[in-house]
Amino acid sequence: MTRSPRFKLSTMMFLEFFIWGAWLPLIFAYLPSLKFDVVQQGWILNAFALASFVGMFFSNQFADRNFAAERFLAVSHLVGGLAMLGLAWAQSFWPFFILMLVHCLFYVPTISITNSIAFTHLEDPQREFGAVRLWGTIGWIAASWPFVFILADWTRVPAMQKVGFVEWLGAALGTSKEGSALLEAQRYTFVASAAASLLLATFSLWLPHTPPRPAAVGQSRFAWLEAMQLLKVPFVAVLFLVTFFDASVHQCYFIWTNDFLKTVGIKPNWVMPVMSIGQIAEIGTMAILGWVLARLGWRATMVIGILGHAVRFGVFALAAYAKQHDSLQALATAAPWMAVVINVLHGICYAFFFATVYIFVDEFFPKDARTSAQGLFNFLILGLGPFVGNFYWPYVGREVAVQGGQTDFARLFLYPAGVALGAAIFLAVAFRPPARAQVKEAGAAAAPH
Repeated sequence: MTRSPRFKLSTMMFLEFFIWGAWLPLIFAYLPSLKFDVVQQGWILNAFALASFVGMFFSNQFADRNFAAERFLAVSHLVGGLAMLGLAWAQSFWPFFILMLVHCLFYVPTISITNSIAFTHLEDPQREFGAVRLWGTIGWIAASWPFVFILADWTRVPAMQKVGFVEWLGAALGTSKEGSALLEAQRYTFVASAAASLLLATFSLWLPHTPPRPAAVGQSRFAWLEAMQLLKVPFVAVLFLVTFFDASVHQCYFIWTNDFLKTVGIKPNWVMPVMSIGQIAEIGTMAILGWVLARLGWRATMVIGILGHAVRFGVFALAAYAKQHDSLQALATAAPWMAVVINVLHGICYAFFFATVYIFVDEFFPKDARTSAQGLFNFLILGLGPFVGNFYWPYVGREVAVQGGQTDFARLFLYPAGVALGAAIFLAVAFRPPARAQVKEAGAAAAPH
């Protein structure tokens, strides 16, 4: 493959995940500032999940069968970017919810479509996809770190010419906006996301041409139906179920980590960079993913990815427990560092499970329904799993894991850790994928005729 397509595909991934990474980490704290109640917050957060449901049955079908993928990408990011820009000024529930829903309806399908474009134009997807996809991770990181300065309280930072660069930088990095000023500044997350979306809408016109794939004779007119037929294959059904549980556990991280990090001493303007440590680690794991898959195989790689969630939430629970008990002074002192450093496991959680699932799907599903096959698992990863998680994990944190009227993080994080451990054991026991050559035969046999 020439360098030009590889560069374009990497740039596409960078912008695709910059858009998402700019607004997601802080929205869980931003919504309460607009006085939305718990139910309203749940519906806004679940706009992403609702869009994945629609995308599975409509958008991916449309892209697969009827529309050049790069043109669909351009139109989607144009509309989605304009909706995201409006979110920076929306203050009441219905305008905010409608704008978020419009953005998500156009953005969510593009995650599958960018994967499909990359797989189409890579000569060896199993070996090369990780290196291209890691630029999406870099994009997520790039969206996070500027907010250390954007959310700094510059009224409390001395002038550089008075104190020198080192002292000025230390004050800027260590001084965060608080209260209403912090919440007001968080609106810029939507502006940054919208700018990246509109840029990708333009850039998409220069991506390699990826034409539609009309249904072949004897194949279903509905690409999503063809993809769902493959759930009849036992090991695909097992993977489908495990993906649901892992996606739900993954959503717990985004719902509660913002609040948790503040309780262990992390300043508000550092929350996004700390959460992005996982994406930094993801760069390394994505880079070696092909090597790991070749040596460990599908099942072992995925099991390790799920266990990463169990360990991370276990350490979160330990750090919270230490902060609650004065007798554990040494451990309590180390709690902030524990909460920060353990985020490196996010690279394993994402690359070794979710990215591996995408590669596995590309190996297994029929070529003409590839985008819809990716959408089938995105239905779980971005849809049903987060949809359930957005209601269940807030319930656990507010009604079950409570002590003295406050969320007991030490107890809360044991729940997702336990679910992840159970899912890893089930996958290790029940998931028995065939060899690569047999996968393609199974895919042909399972496709409707």
